Amino acid sequence: MTPPVDSASTSPSLEALGWNEDLARHFAANTDGCRPARVAVAHNYLFQLLGASGALMAEVSGRLRHQTATQDAMPVVGDWVAARIHADEEKATIEAVLPRRTSFSRKAAGEATRRQLVAANIDIIFLVCGLDGDFNLRRIERYLVAIADSGAEAVVVLNKADMSPDPEGARAEVAAMAPSTPIHIISCLADGGVETLATHLAPGRTIALLGSSGVGKSTIINRLLGTERQRTGGVRRRDRRGRHTTTQRELIVLPTGGLLIDTPGMRELQLWDAETATDDAFDDIEALATDCRFRDCRHDQEPHCAVRGAVEAGTLAAARLASYRTLTREGDELRRRREELARQDEQRRTKPAHRAMRAMRHKRLGSEP
Repeated sequence: MTPPVDSASTSPSLEALGWNEDLARHFAANTDGCRPARVAVAHNYLFQLLGASGALMAEVSGRLRHQTATQDAMPVVGDWVAARIHADEEKATIEAVLPRRTSFSRKAAGEATRRQLVAANIDIIFLVCGLDGDFNLRRIERYLVAIADSGAEAVVVLNKADMSPDPEGARAEVAAMAPSTPIHIISCLADGGVETLATHLAPGRTIALLGSSGVGKSTIINRLLGTERQRTGGVRRRDRRGRHTTTQRELIVLPTGGLLIDTPGMRELQLWDAETATDDAFDDIEALATDCRFRDCRHDQEPHCAVRGAVEAGTLAAARLASYRTLTREGDELRRRREELARQDEQRRTKPAHRAMRAMRHKRLGSEP
């Protein structure tokens, strides 16, 4: 477990942590006798908070735990909470989670149909990709859809430029896919280009770093901090795959202003509910689809499909259409499973009431002459 942050050396103002007037209004309306704080680290039901008076450890109140309908309503890193401070102790109880402005989530790994929140209240997400064996255009595409769904802005960071024979070629490929997304080419181990990322930093602004293991997220944070705070590691020689060095999500306050959220590398990213974000991320395909004969064209076997026509004409990459189909099918299947689970939950919830109503009806009919 990460030890508590030294509150004597970490006492930023609420505004430096991202506090604003909207949060203040929500806090004043719902949290009598509590103080606002932000979740820096989450360990199941134990949390490390940052507030105006420094750092302290906290637990979720029993009332909040029992009233929380789903796991994703529990506090996550980046959340603002209402904390009741214990007298004469550096401990607190979390009484409420304030409304989230943005949140990055994915389908939880495995077979369970469950949403997993990664972090909340993020302004910008640095999508970090290595220009070595990690570079994968389709994976970048998937991440950009999830980022758009989160409500945060995306910035693509192509790291390890010193290991690529053509970093500008990689930039061009990403730019063709996401023309409005800022792209930075850096080499953090060679101290090249990291300073360009600092242009996105600002007091109170929260930036999260996402990407696979070994792409250099922790090294980038160390460069921006100016100290070797985060543990780092290399990649395996045989397959260029990264080793997990970050094992937990953590909110870090920069001495020059701004906040960073470090996250462990993701082995897989399955979208949760990104139908609108998928359409936005594939706006080129959506624009072509307006000329398809059928309004519900799936761009597969239907006749007079303008999207397939663009692939045949060479104006749309076949791999991009294949990725669009994959993400659309994945979203449709997940939506079907969620609807089925919701139907089963509703049946379980209403079954006792229906049973009681039948018993009352039988009793009434049995008592009639």
